[in-house]
Amino acid sequence: MLIWVIWLLAAYFLGSVSFALILGKINGIDIREHGSGNVGATNLGRALGKKWGLICFFLDMGKGLLPVVGYRITLLTLDQPVEGSVDMLKWLAIGVAAVVGHVFPVFLKFKGGKGVATSAGALLGFWPLLTVPVLASGVVWYIVTKATAYVGLASVIAAASLPIFAVIFGIVTGEEPGVIGVVGGAGLLLALMVIIRHKSNIKRLLAGTEEKVDWAKRKRASTEQDA
Repeated sequence: MLIWVIWLLAAYFLGSVSFALILGKINGIDIREHGSGNVGATNLGRALGKKWGLICFFLDMGKGLLPVVGYRITLLTLDQPVEGSVDMLKWLAIGVAAVVGHVFPVFLKFKGGKGVATSAGALLGFWPLLTVPVLASGVVWYIVTKATAYVGLASVIAAASLPIFAVIFGIVTGEEPGVIGVVGGAGLLLALMVIIRHKSNIKRLLAGTEEKVDWAKRKRASTEQDA
């Protein structure tokens, strides 16, 4: 129990580290004063370019991935396998803590990012029950982004697809109903968190004022000119 609590706290504090703010400061800007003001990879990419946005995205993924994998390695070292829905819930809580840290960071007065990259990193660490579903959701995100150039829309649709993919994968692999319920529930919880954090994007989409990402917009413009 003590090991779990330690990793739970570590996950939250690691999640609270804002790489968008740090990378922005390195480049001489406060990302909170640019674009949407969000301390996330997408807003950083708009302010500093695709390269810095991608660097931030992968660093934010690492905040979710490292504590999940670290907790699992610790249990394996102590010869404590993850068995059944209760152990799975405790393991999933580590990933959720990292996402909560990113969304409500203690170092930024609980005003953080939207949790997409950190959620993806955390879920990738749950091999294979959530790794495969999150990769499938990642494909959905990429397709929607390339088709529309709206990252917010892609994030909402990909998040909504996650619990569906998780349940389908659990059934296909023959997992016990309790584990499928826990995994599907965790996917739904994280999906709701991501969708709620994108409510401002949804409002802008409905109003027709949502910004498109330049890298996808340029590609679409090039394709239309070729046609």
